[in-house]
Amino acid sequence: MSVCGDSGTQIRSVLPFEAVPTALRGLRRNVRSQLAAWGMPAFADEAELVVSELASNVIKHVGEGVSATLVLEPTADRLRIELHDKSYQVPALSPMCCDEECGRGLHLLAGVAVAWGTVLTSTGKAVWCELWADPEGQCRRVRRAELALTQYRREVGAADSVQNRSARMLQESATDLIADLLHWVAAHGGDPDDLLDRAQMHYEAEAEVLAEAA
Repeated sequence: MSVCGDSGTQIRSVLPFEAVPTALRGLRRNVRSQLAAWGMPAFADEAELVVSELASNVIKHVGEGVSATLVLEPTADRLRIELHDKSYQVPALSPMCCDEECGRGLHLLAGVAVAWGTVLTSTGKAVWCELWADPEGQCRRVRRAELALTQYRREVGAADSVQNRSARMLQESATDLIADLLHWVAAHGGDPDDLLDRAQMHYEAEAEVLAEAA
């Protein structure tokens, strides 16, 4: 059950739950409902993604069935999410593995959050992050991609017209940008195929969580 309190101008939603796989759908539903009540639907998709991964990490690394608490706290343009559990073990961001899901949750968290971290509490720890919503309601990753493509098109001298901003033209520019990135990786001693594999793994992991939340 979600408990909302008002301390001065600060509003928070506190949701204790049992860390079991069957609880994830209910958590996502509560998050979306609470954000709708606060008039913050633009945060919903990324918030559900983050909450699913943080709760899954508790199940995997702290223990299935342990008690945990989800805290949501809105500000003017951000949403703070905290996941409290009773373990003092601080999670660490490690390289993504191709054959295992090690560290996937933290990599997704780092990819979508403006900031994130871990704080120790009197009873364990809290993993927190802050999300920022685009004023136009766009996914943060989509918005960043569009900004990168816009800058890239300026660098290569592409004409900026309505026609050239069509989906087909932008996709062609995206292909050219990806090719340039692969050249950059190779020039610095990296493996272009490995980069593509890791990027695909990140994309599929996020798409899977969002599909589960739908």
